[in-house]
Amino acid sequence: MKIADSKFSRLEETVQRKEVELVRALGKRDGITIEKSADQMDETQHATERDLAIRNVDRDSALLRQVRAAMHRIHDGSFGTCVECESAISPKRLAAVPWASRCIQCQDAADRDGNEKTESLDEPFVEAA
Repeated sequence: MKIADSKFSRLEETVQRKEVELVRALGKRDGITIEKSADQMDETQHATERDLAIRNVDRDSALLRQVRAAMHRIHDGSFGTCVECESAISPKRLAAVPWASRCIQCQDAADRDGNEKTESLDEPFVEAA
């Protein structure tokens, strides 16, 4: 997809900022520590908070992988092209979700199928953390 240079630069900056934000957030893992308490209710509360913190880390790690894959697509020239059908991803979708790897139709199909993979098997895996 041919994106105007100014829009492309803004999208790239947005993706870079998101990567920095996620790396910073993933560095803070205070909520994952196991806390012991004499009170069973407090221990249950701590376990619930820890589970939530772990889910947040998992979500942020998955998003970081998507953001880094978008950076890879930017550098290899395939940014803005759907990894499934190879059609152009709409500028509105990229403005809303700059790290989107699929066009809206392919993403809808993947969501309906319960497909949780974020990247095509043809793309290299990018380490998140």
